[in-house]
Amino acid sequence: MSVRVALIVGSLREGSYSRHIAQAIKELAQPALDLVPVEFGDLPLYNPDLDTDAPPPAWARFREEVATTEAVLFVTPEYNRSIPGGLKNALDVGSRPYGHSVWQAKPAAIVSVSPGAVSGFGANHHLRQPLVFLNMPTLQQPEAYIGNVAALLDEHGKLTNPGTRDFLKSFADAFAAWIEKTKA
Repeated sequence: MSVRVALIVGSLREGSYSRHIAQAIKELAQPALDLVPVEFGDLPLYNPDLDTDAPPPAWARFREEVATTEAVLFVTPEYNRSIPGGLKNALDVGSRPYGHSVWQAKPAAIVSVSPGAVSGFGANHHLRQPLVFLNMPTLQQPEAYIGNVAALLDEHGKLTNPGTRDFLKSFADAFAAWIEKTKA
């Protein structure tokens, strides 16, 4: 039976490298993992004044979509040696109201993507910091930093590098085993 996993892509751009890599992982992870895209681009910035019995509809949708999953896979670019602001906002929206976090105890994994050689190292490690506070047991090994990503994709965004495909498949398999081991 497949595990339902929220697939959260840190880039808002439709044709981003992160989205292409996320799609490749989605295909490689089947049938063990059912990666369900959860979008956050429409979320208003988190403001406790708006977190009433009737929060913004986008917040309610986002929280419900994440709540119906058993784990979370983040695939993100690096912006200024950290995570994109929209992704941080999504973490905040999902963590509130206090005591009702949709992230609580969900196993997680992170893939960072970059067209450069540093491969999103800063984003990957910065994302791990809030995940600790959110009580999300996060896969430690294998680490997934996908550098020089443009050279790994064709003009349609399809993964062409067999070594990267093999690595992402082994990453998805390790994540599936991690979910099984850490499920609350």
